[in-house]
Amino acid sequence: MKITLGLLLVTLLTGTSGKNPKLTCSVAPADIPAGWITMTNSCATKMKTQVQTELEAAMTYMAMGAHFHKDSVNRPGFGDMFFKSANEEREHAMKLIEYLLMRGELREDLRNIIQKPMPLRTEWPNAVAALKDALNLETKVTEHIRSIVATCENSPGPSGTQGINDYHLVDYLTSDFLDEQHKGQRELAGHLSNLGKLIDSHGVLGEFLYDKKLLDN
Repeated sequence: MKITLGLLLVTLLTGTSGKNPKLTCSVAPADIPAGWITMTNSCATKMKTQVQTELEAAMTYMAMGAHFHKDSVNRPGFGDMFFKSANEEREHAMKLIEYLLMRGELREDLRNIIQKPMPLRTEWPNAVAALKDALNLETKVTEHIRSIVATCENSPGPSGTQGINDYHLVDYLTSDFLDEQHKGQRELAGHLSNLGKLIDSHGVLGEFLYDKKLLDN
């Protein structure tokens, strides 16, 4: 299933489609009871928005990785680290899509959910600036996830009824996503601290030495 979703994301991101207007399905969809679809509209909308947020983060990290792998910059340690982060963010988007499919919330065309994501920027003056952008980006992603949790913990029920707590989704986000987000933020803060100290003691050579350390690890 991950391979299929990966191919679908590549198709969407490149703006191509294998759809042939002459090949349409005339078979009516099966009459499936909808009682099992229990996610509220406000909660589902937040989740779908998060897919786009994760893909934008992935594209930004991809741009960072490409920037630091340029021959004119030549910081392969940082480049590899950011490419790894890009893969992680893409996997997050796939996990969210898989979850929405499990809950019956992706019946529409995915192109209505995923717009072409763009990186926040494509060049950075140095590694410190890139790490700061990465930390700010992760903080933004964390805030978005927390807002989903807040919404899904008390989604408005039908008129005149008590709010609905989507326990399963809230547990999924807090255990799988938020835990990784907080650890990732701490790791980036640590990189900034260590790199800053190395630059203070070795000047511009500090970035080169830290890049070598990342590459060796």
